[in-house]
Amino acid sequence: MWNGIDFELVYTSLPELAGGLVTTIQLTILTILGGIVLAVPLGIARASPLKSVSLPIWAYTYFFRGTPMLIQLFLIYYGLAQFQPLRASFLWPILREGYWCALIAFTLNTAAYTIEIIAGAIRNVPHTDIEAARAMGMSSFTALRRITLPIALRILFPAYTNEVIFILQSTSLASMVTVLDMTGVARIIIARTFSPYEIFITIAAIYLALTYATLWLFRGIEFRLYRHQRSHATQVAAAPALR
Repeated sequence: MWNGIDFELVYTSLPELAGGLVTTIQLTILTILGGIVLAVPLGIARASPLKSVSLPIWAYTYFFRGTPMLIQLFLIYYGLAQFQPLRASFLWPILREGYWCALIAFTLNTAAYTIEIIAGAIRNVPHTDIEAARAMGMSSFTALRRITLPIALRILFPAYTNEVIFILQSTSLASMVTVLDMTGVARIIIARTFSPYEIFITIAAIYLALTYATLWLFRGIEFRLYRHQRSHATQVAAAPALR
């Protein structure tokens, strides 16, 4: 022990925390993938000028963005069990498990935020680019696939990076429904050792490392996405010197 910190406890707890870390990473990756699958088509529909199309999606995003994620998690984990037809259905073996309820809640939550990010990016695509695509004879679907979505991807990427980090950190709520993620494992160790300080400092350091690793990864992707713009800017800057 040094300066009140039991480093031996930290060291001996690392293998258990590593098991929880695997669950945390799994939840994060599956949540991101599920959120993207939901958000891309709904985000496109959300950007539609037709109220009959965009309004129901707005209601969905309004609810999930306007209520705490913990409440959403409890509604799914505890609330769905109140419906007898659901308990008798083939879905019940999945919905009675805290892991899957947490994954569903996290996916629906991140999809709501990602839908608005995608819709906002689509609305910010320069209208002249869309008109140019139509003037070249592209159909609406082709212009969406080849012009609108690639440009929107570059616009939304910085905001989506923040959403990924938010999901990574929010997975700690899964421990509230018996999931043994990193926080859930930490609570078990604390109950056994009565040493919350060392354990919470340790998982805070791990989350910090994961956050910066995620930032580094997404900045690398962003670097590639904007590479052509930097090349163009370099050429424009160098042009006067060539005259």
